[in-house]
Amino acid sequence: MKRFVLSLLTMSLFLISAYSKSNIRILQFNIWQEGTMVKNGFDAIVNNIIALKPDFVTFSEVRNYNKVPFIPRLVSALKEKGLKYYGNVSVSTGIISKYKILSQQVVYPLLNDRGSVIKASILVGNRTIVVYSAHLDWLNCSSYLPRGYNSSTWKSLESPVFDIKEVLADNRASFRDDEITVLMKDAISERKKGRLIFIGGDFNEPSLLDWTVSTKDIREHKGLVVNWDCSKLLLGAGYKDSFREIYPDPLVNPGFTFPASNPDVPLGKLCWAPKSDDRERIDYIYYYPDRTLKLKNVQIVGPQGTIVYGKRLECDPDIKDKFVAPSGVWPTDHKALLATFMLQ
Repeated sequence: MKRFVLSLLTMSLFLISAYSKSNIRILQFNIWQEGTMVKNGFDAIVNNIIALKPDFVTFSEVRNYNKVPFIPRLVSALKEKGLKYYGNVSVSTGIISKYKILSQQVVYPLLNDRGSVIKASILVGNRTIVVYSAHLDWLNCSSYLPRGYNSSTWKSLESPVFDIKEVLADNRASFRDDEITVLMKDAISERKKGRLIFIGGDFNEPSLLDWTVSTKDIREHKGLVVNWDCSKLLLGAGYKDSFREIYPDPLVNPGFTFPASNPDVPLGKLCWAPKSDDRERIDYIYYYPDRTLKLKNVQIVGPQGTIVYGKRLECDPDIKDKFVAPSGVWPTDHKALLATFMLQ
């Protein structure tokens, strides 16, 4: 009898442990002007979300064209397809969630279309999590300077810029570091409340984890090892870059998210630096570590191909990145990022 009771107790504890754990999936998705740059782009956004079934999506390039709020329109379209999501009106950035959104706030307002940050507080089980969506300043994209292009006009320079101080000075002329600083300050108050923190965004800036000694002489890095500002701020504050946590080697797994070789878009609309290799990982999912949170997996979503020296490159044999293929039409010139976490 004692053995039977002990067996039941053991099984009960196992079931309680199993059911106390849940997976949450976060998708970072730059949708390229709400999908308007690709034929049937809006439907493609809907269809790819249906295929991936993320719990949360952080969007970049929400515009609310023709005074039609994009997020409510998207939530309605997903509902018609049988998926229930919640979301509130926003601009530049956006968030939808399978769980009810308790509140949504603007953390850094959009000024002159130079980046913004919003956050949503969401109750998942008995935990409140905070999801930040960041679409950072798109000007002073200083990784183009060593490649011989102006960082804001993308016109060819007379000569590339090899001075790291000059590159970083140009980078800090953007609002990206300001936007991340404000986000991090806001997140401190949320962390003090015991809330889990996730950040999804198109940063329009490389990571210091990618411009390393191992990559300094390839990919048009021109011998530079650069401590890019946004990654330096976040990593220095203890945040984790989900992709680099799973794939620490930028040489083998660069994780490029831009530019994507979208087969439904003419090459000329995808190519910003035709005489260079400007592939970069600029879309990220960061998180603040917690004993109740475990990163399980990160996937790149989108077409495998990219653009190099003004031409489409469908496969690079030196790169080991794997891709989740699009569901039908791909609506953007970026690749998306999907991270899966275990929450206990």
